[in-house]
Amino acid sequence: MSESTKRFYDELAADYHLIYADWEASVERQGAALDRLIGPARQRILDCACGIGTQAIGLARRGHTVVGSDLSPVALARAVAEAAARGVRLTVAEADMRALPFPDGDFGVVVAADNALPHLLTPDDMSAALRGIRRVLADGGLLIISTRPYDEIRAEHPDYSPPWRSQTPDGRSVAFQLWDWHDDGARYDLEHFTLVPNGNSWDVSVRRATYWAITRAELTALVEAAGFTEVRWHEPEDSGFFKPVLTAVGAVRDRRSRPRSARPSSAAAAADRGA
Repeated sequence: MSESTKRFYDELAADYHLIYADWEASVERQGAALDRLIGPARQRILDCACGIGTQAIGLARRGHTVVGSDLSPVALARAVAEAAARGVRLTVAEADMRALPFPDGDFGVVVAADNALPHLLTPDDMSAALRGIRRVLADGGLLIISTRPYDEIRAEHPDYSPPWRSQTPDGRSVAFQLWDWHDDGARYDLEHFTLVPNGNSWDVSVRRATYWAITRAELTALVEAAGFTEVRWHEPEDSGFFKPVLTAVGAVRDRRSRPRSARPSSAAAAADRGA
């Protein structure tokens, strides 16, 4: 990931909760939805794009042992503080997804949520991240990825996202995004605007990033090539998660080892907003 991606999340960390109408409720809903996908066994989980802890905190509250990694040290510092304020333990490490600093097979589940993987703009970079994730995932372990619904987005090429609002101690905040598509029709530059009330006026912040609007077929092929099987897509109305979710199982590399399996199940849809 580029330095601009790190800067995007460093700058966004203080306001990241405003991406959601109610961040606290979203932590609970997303934790519950991911927990159902993981199954009944408590797992050692890596959230490899944990940001301020939206998914990691929800999973830790449900008894999983969660490690968070992220490119942004500012986001990680907030994640640790938010977890501690809620009485859960979250171990973190600053890391690029393409170079995860963890032992082979160290986790039963790896999560990459909130449209994080599409910051990787080429098949080579995406493959490097997925191979690294496969390395740190135990044989038979579960991969969970969430992205925007890019098949539909690629068909429409919208140039903005509708505004949404959140509540702050000073009143409602407003956020929206402008999208500028590259000539290839597959990548876009995003400007993320946050307006926070300040008396009779607004404080406006703008952060910029670039994404690959990767389709399901493209991502599925890269996941399979990285050493995963049983690739499956889950719709929000089935998974309970607010974005499309891909799950896959790490192929067994050493048949003498005992795989740890975590199979997905379905649940009611949730109503979050997200990155």
